[in-house]
Amino acid sequence: MIIVVRFRRTFLVTILLSAIVCMLLILPNNGYEQKIFESIPVSSELNEVYSPVIENFIRTRNKAMLDNNNEAIKHMYDTGKRYGIWAFEHEEKKIKYLHNWADKQGVKFIDINSVFKLRWVKEQGGKSTVNFCEITEYVYEYENKQGSPNHLRIATYHVLDIIEHLENYIITKEWYTDPFADSLNPQSLKAEDNKSFILAQEERDFTEINERRESAIEYADHYCAAGSLEEYFFLYNKNYKNYNTLGGDCTNFASQVLYEGGKFRKTSVWNYYKNDGSRAWVNAQSFKDYLLNSGRGSTIVHGTYDKVLKLSYRLLPGDIVAYEKKGKVAHIAVVTGADSRGYSLVNCHNTDRYRVPWDLGWSDKGIKFWLIRVHY
Repeated sequence: MIIVVRFRRTFLVTILLSAIVCMLLILPNNGYEQKIFESIPVSSELNEVYSPVIENFIRTRNKAMLDNNNEAIKHMYDTGKRYGIWAFEHEEKKIKYLHNWADKQGVKFIDINSVFKLRWVKEQGGKSTVNFCEITEYVYEYENKQGSPNHLRIATYHVLDIIEHLENYIITKEWYTDPFADSLNPQSLKAEDNKSFILAQEERDFTEINERRESAIEYADHYCAAGSLEEYFFLYNKNYKNYNTLGGDCTNFASQVLYEGGKFRKTSVWNYYKNDGSRAWVNAQSFKDYLLNSGRGSTIVHGTYDKVLKLSYRLLPGDIVAYEKKGKVAHIAVVTGADSRGYSLVNCHNTDRYRVPWDLGWSDKGIKFWLIRVHY
């Protein structure tokens, strides 16, 4: 059963729920990094009890995020305990980051909606542990281009502990992969930097891209696990191993996009065979190196956000963005389009993203970007 929170647009009914998670970001894991992958049918009785609870949590958090009001969620957490206050403080940082990013970008978020599904519930000793997966859609408009909404979707996968308190439930612990986790340093963004440049850009036309790029984007949209086509709900491509429990699936997904969609041939270095991928197929650093060394890709620009921003408008659907932390590429995303001001959008796994601005969630000052032209 899928529950739609604050349903306003009919297409949200079709948002799929992803099961992607590779590491714990909120709290010490205590073994939960394995449990969050479990899927156990929830009885109708438990669903009736806990679905309204989770729906209320999500609705309240989405509204607080939209309104930039962290005090609106504080009552949902057991702030008298260490893990409860940590969980609240993390959400507080997320709210601040999203609005800092919006200021930097020259946009305003006008709606935030979610769908979710319970995966299992365990009741023990006055505490309930709830596992659910969620897709959140964020809708934004540019300050100087109102009436042209942009939609992005991000999947998260949660395990939280709750207890009854004053005839309600409160959160005592929470675990999930946070798509903004690398951006929660409050000094990461300067709101006015580059804003005038971004607001001066125009929508871009990609109708003339070649067929191989079009095919790559079609594959990326189908198998990002947060897209809109019903036949691909809940799906990664089952012909490939899911590497989320082995360090992350982002590079495996990008390799699939180039092979299955972009029709690049496998090589002795870049290969998937007998249910496993070569290092260049599944490792982010090695994948980037392979693209550049093989001639299948070339560097548009490499550097910090300030250095690469203007050249990011050269990215085409099917190109690659590689995210470097501490001198090593840690993440790979595929460019899939651009928003109403021509800002490049990406799809990826870890966590699942569908048409998300390329730097959203990657705004820490220590992160560098490789913008790579793929030669289809």
